[in-house]
Amino acid sequence: MKPESARTLLIEQLCPRYGEGEARAIARIVFEDAFDHGRAFEEPKFEAISSRLIAGEPVQYVLGEADFFGLKFKVNPAVLIPRQETEELVAWVLEYLKTFSPIAAPSLLDIGLGSGCIGISLKKKRPNVQLFGLEKSPEALAIATENASRILNIPISQYPNIQFLQGDILNRSDWALFPQLDVVVSNPPYIPHSEKNLVPEHVMNHEPALALFVDDLDDLLFYRTIADFSMEKLRPGAALFFECNEFNAPKVANMMREKRFSMVETRQDLSGADRMVKGILDLN
Repeated sequence: MKPESARTLLIEQLCPRYGEGEARAIARIVFEDAFDHGRAFEEPKFEAISSRLIAGEPVQYVLGEADFFGLKFKVNPAVLIPRQETEELVAWVLEYLKTFSPIAAPSLLDIGLGSGCIGISLKKKRPNVQLFGLEKSPEALAIATENASRILNIPISQYPNIQFLQGDILNRSDWALFPQLDVVVSNPPYIPHSEKNLVPEHVMNHEPALALFVDDLDDLLFYRTIADFSMEKLRPGAALFFECNEFNAPKVANMMREKRFSMVETRQDLSGADRMVKGILDLN
C-alpha cells in the first residue's frame, strides 16, 4: 500500500467516529509524526496504528506524544492529553511573567502537573522561573519528570530551580512543601460525575478520571482549595491562574472575589468560551 492510499483509507475509516475534519487532522498527525510525511511509511506499523485509532484510542496515546506550545510531550493514559485551550492559559501566564524584571527569578507552582505541559512550557520560555509542581498520581509525576528532562535537555535532578513533588492539594499538610510563591497556576478537575454522559467517548474511555472528575456536591472543591492555599502561599500582589470550563468560569471568578483576590479577570478561548480566570492576591 502506498502512503497516499493509506492516508485516504485512514480518513475514511475514522470519519464515522470523528467526522471528516477531525479524521483528516488525525491522519495528518499520524503521517507527520509516525511516518515522516510518508517518507518512512511502513505498512505493518500503519496497520497497528490504524487499528487502535479505529477502536477509539486517542492519537496522542497511540503515538505516545502530544504537541503543545511548540513542544512535544510524552503522554500515556496516566495523564490528560494537552489541549489548545491550555496553550492559551500558558500564553496568559507568560504575559504576566513579563511584568517581572528579565533577571528576576519568580517562583511558580503548577498544581496538578499531569504531563507537566503548563509548568515545563513556562520554564522553557522563561528559564529563570523557579518551577515547582505538585501531582497526586505517581505515574503522572514520572511522566512530568521525564518530560522536563527531555524538553529542558538536562536531568531534572540537576536543575537547582525545579522541584516536582508528589502530594494532594486537598491534604493541607502537603501545603508546607512549598515556599512563598509569585504565581500559582492550575487546570484542576472540574467535571461533576453527573455529567459523565456529556464527556466524549474517547475521553471517557481513555483519559484519567482522577484528572477529570469532581464530586457532584462541590464542583468548585479544587478551585476553592487552591484559592485558600494561594492566600497562604502567594506573596501579596502575586497571581493565581485557573483553567475552567465555560460553565463554571463565572462561579470561579466570583469565588475568588469573595476571597482575598482583586483585579479578577476572565478570558475567553479562541472559540469564544470563558475558559481562564486570573486574580491578584490583595496587598492587605
